[in-house]
Amino acid sequence: MTIAADIVIVGSGIGGASLAHSLAPSGLRIVILERGDYLKDAPQARDDIAIFQQGYYRSSEEWLATDGQSFLPGNYYYVGGNSKFFGAVMYRYRRQDFAPRAHMGGASPGWPIAYEDLAPWYDRAEALFRVRGSAEQDPTEPRHAHAYGYPPVPDEPAIAVIRRRLEGAGVHPSALPLAIDLDAWLERARTGWDAFPNTGLGKIDAEVGPLASALAHPSVSLVTGANVSRLETDERGRKVVAAVYVKDGVEQRLSAGSFAIAAGAVQSAALLLRSANQAHPNGLANGSDQLGRNFMNHNTTAMLAIDPFKPNDCVYQKTIAFNDFYNEDNEYGFPLGNVQLLGRITGNILKANFPGPAPGWFTKLLARYAYGWFLTSEDLPNPESRVTVRDGRIVMHWVRSNMPAHEALIAKTRAVMRKAGFPIVLSHTFGRKTTSHQCGTARLGDDPHTSVVDPDCRSHDVNNLYITDASVLPTSAAVNPALTIAALALKAGASILDRRDRIA
Repeated sequence: MTIAADIVIVGSGIGGASLAHSLAPSGLRIVILERGDYLKDAPQARDDIAIFQQGYYRSSEEWLATDGQSFLPGNYYYVGGNSKFFGAVMYRYRRQDFAPRAHMGGASPGWPIAYEDLAPWYDRAEALFRVRGSAEQDPTEPRHAHAYGYPPVPDEPAIAVIRRRLEGAGVHPSALPLAIDLDAWLERARTGWDAFPNTGLGKIDAEVGPLASALAHPSVSLVTGANVSRLETDERGRKVVAAVYVKDGVEQRLSAGSFAIAAGAVQSAALLLRSANQAHPNGLANGSDQLGRNFMNHNTTAMLAIDPFKPNDCVYQKTIAFNDFYNEDNEYGFPLGNVQLLGRITGNILKANFPGPAPGWFTKLLARYAYGWFLTSEDLPNPESRVTVRDGRIVMHWVRSNMPAHEALIAKTRAVMRKAGFPIVLSHTFGRKTTSHQCGTARLGDDPHTSVVDPDCRSHDVNNLYITDASVLPTSAAVNPALTIAALALKAGASILDRRDRIA
């Protein structure tokens, strides 16, 4: 069966939903194909045992590592994509992130655009996701044309104390920029939101924010349970003519004038590699041989700062961060990364993530006095760090980089925590098979020989093909990528409409 549309968008996560929002007022017929279904409310939605220990919401899809072992990557397939479970942190990349930078483990190549080019789209993305924050507290915060539309999510009393202790230790704690409606979140249940599924309106995720806005237009529709297997082109390979997908066991074709892929950095690369044809033997839009390459995945560590004399009575906890070691102004002379609070870690959550077997009574005792932190350092692009497809299965080969900087960040943060009065500081660095903040497999650039899409996210090789998710990020920086993905998608939407008007 063939159905016609003006634009087909594959994926309803932050990139796909933000693009749909940008295009929807034009009246163009937009069809969004999402392999998952709507995330329904259930008792498990706020049950830390069901979520973290039993994996109630986790997909059973396995990927292969290059060591031949299968693993569960932690991707989620629902309307709204991974944002249904995200920590709602909406950072702007720092101004320095757009320029080439030297790192302890190599070099970051920079972007073909400057921060100032993306800043207006950051403004729009923050408004779209109703981000709460302050542009005045963090010395690394780049210039904003406008203040945040909402004040920061308030610190709980225990976190207000931690903020003062950190200031006394010589760092600059600042409010996290958060896409959270706190009252709506807590009305459902008194839990944190970090890694909890959003089944209501508490998180302004891709579904609650841009997708709901897009679907309010009668020309926009969403097809759930649509697993896209490949894209078809015309004989010359210059134009995509159809998306082929399977729904309810039946293969269907959807034709359109333009196509945008936003299935996530790994899935988008895999889809385009599966779409190889005579005109594109190495994968669709892969004339540069960069598709699937330059995979990046932040170097991350969970740190527990424990004060056995001060119980942690927080509910949600995740409101502050510090970026004192983000840039090169430290004794190492190199950028190190970001430090932000995790959501409140309960004993059940700690037990699920403990490095080894541990009794529940012990993890509950430990969690009672612990404050969890998430440390992030930049991973550097490497063409040998890549996604491939073998016999229809996704194969991941992540070449980890810049670990000396991450180890320095751990050491600096541990010293800060001890100076702030935490006598016990524990840390656990996540392994190569933890696919958090995945990006980079269809890099954005000016040169068709070294990149997959141009600065407007349009394929260099295929005239009517766009990629609008984390795939296009040329660098990973060291902060959460969600806002940057949204800003690029909004920018791409404006470019699509402008190009359409010029052609007409």
